[in-house]
Amino acid sequence: MAITLLRAGALLLCCLSATAERAAVSMIEAEGEARRYWTRWRGPSGQGLVEGSNYPDSWSGKENILWKVEVPGRGNSSPVIWRDRIFITTGEESAGRRVLLCFRRSDGKLLWTTPAPQAKAEKIYWKNTYASSTPATDGERVYAWFGNAGLLAVDLEGRQVWHHSFGDITLYHGSAGSPLLYQDRVIVFQDQRQGSFIAALDRRTGNVLWQTPREERIGWGSPIAIRAGNRDEIIVSSQDHVHAYDPATGRELWRCAGNTMEVTPTPAVGFGLVFCPSGRAGPTMAIRPGGAGDVTRTHIAWQTPRGSPFIPSPLVYGKYLYLVNDMTSVATCFEAETGKLAWQGRLGEAHSEGFSASPVAVDGKVFFTNDDGETFMLAAGATFQVLGVNRMGERILASPALVDGRWYFRTERHLVAIGRQ
Repeated sequence: MAITLLRAGALLLCCLSATAERAAVSMIEAEGEARRYWTRWRGPSGQGLVEGSNYPDSWSGKENILWKVEVPGRGNSSPVIWRDRIFITTGEESAGRRVLLCFRRSDGKLLWTTPAPQAKAEKIYWKNTYASSTPATDGERVYAWFGNAGLLAVDLEGRQVWHHSFGDITLYHGSAGSPLLYQDRVIVFQDQRQGSFIAALDRRTGNVLWQTPREERIGWGSPIAIRAGNRDEIIVSSQDHVHAYDPATGRELWRCAGNTMEVTPTPAVGFGLVFCPSGRAGPTMAIRPGGAGDVTRTHIAWQTPRGSPFIPSPLVYGKYLYLVNDMTSVATCFEAETGKLAWQGRLGEAHSEGFSASPVAVDGKVFFTNDDGETFMLAAGATFQVLGVNRMGERILASPALVDGRWYFRTERHLVAIGRQ
C-alpha cells in the first residue's frame, strides 16, 4: 500500500513538473503599446497569431479593398505597423539601392523614403530580393537589415540614427532573415560561406554588444526570443542544427542536431516545445528548450521523418501545429504536444516552391497564402476543412500584417489595405 502511494505521489509530481515545464516555456511577445500593432516579423506574438475579431475573411482584387498603392522596386518583406504608419523595405535593383519606405496607414500615402548606404549587390535567387528582411520597430526607431548594406536604424521621420556594416554577405541566393528586438538590443544572425555570426547591437547607438562566430554556412532564417523557466534564450534554426544563445553574452547554451542543409522557417513555440521545421522537406523537430550542451539525444520530444516546408514558418494555434509544404502545396496539422497527425490536405494546385508567405491565425481560422495570391481559409481544428479561397489577382510572397480589423498585404507591386466596407 505504501509503495503504491509512493508511486502515485511520484507520478503526480512528474505530471505537475511536466505541466509546469510546459507553462514555463513561451515566446517573448511584444508588450505595452507595441502589442496593439504589428511591430516585427510575424506580429506581436512573434508567430502569426492575431488577437481580436472583426477581420474580414473574404476579399478579391476589388472586394473589401480600402486602398491600394504602388510600391516601387522589389521586395518580399512584410509590412510593419506602428500607430498610423506602415514600414516596408524595397530594393531598386536597376539603381542598386535598398530603401526603407513609410506609408500612412489610414490612406496609403507615401510619407518618406530613406535609402540604406550604398553597397555592392549580392547574387540573389530569382525569388529573393535585396529587401526580403522584415524590419522591426519599437515606436521610436525602425531597424532594417539589408545584407551587404548592413543594419540601418532610422527615427519615425525617416532620419538615419545609426548604421552598422558587417561587410559583404557571401551567401548564395542573398540574405533574408529579419532582425529581432530584445530588451535594449537588436539581434541578427547571418550564415554564409565564411564569417557566419550572430550579433547583438545596442538599439540606441548601434554599438556591437557581442558577436559570436557560427560554423554554419547556409541559412535564411530569423532568430526568436523565448523564456524557458528562469532564463531567456535566443533560438536560431539553421543548417544541421538548432542553437540556443544567451542574449546577454552571446554564449551558446545548447544545440540540437537534425536539421537539413537549407533552412528558412522561423521556429514557433507552444506546449513547452520549440517547433523547428528543417527545410527542404526534411524533418520537423519539437524540442524541449532549457538544456545544456548537445541535447540531441535528450530533448527532442517528437519529430516527423520528412515533409517540412522550405520557406513558410509553422503556426501553433490552439492544440495544433500547422505547416504547409511549399514543394507539394500540402498543408499538415499535428497535435502540437504529441506530434500525432490530425490531417493533411492539398491547397490548390501543386506547385514546387508555391508558398512563401507564412500562415496567420485569427478568430478560429487559419490562413495560408500562396505565391499566386490565393489565400486559403481553413477551419482551425482536427478536421481538414477549407472554408473559402480569396484571390487577390497578384503574386504575393510576403506575409500579411493584421491590425485593428484590417489586413495589410504587400503584393508584387502594391501595398493593399483590406477591411470591411
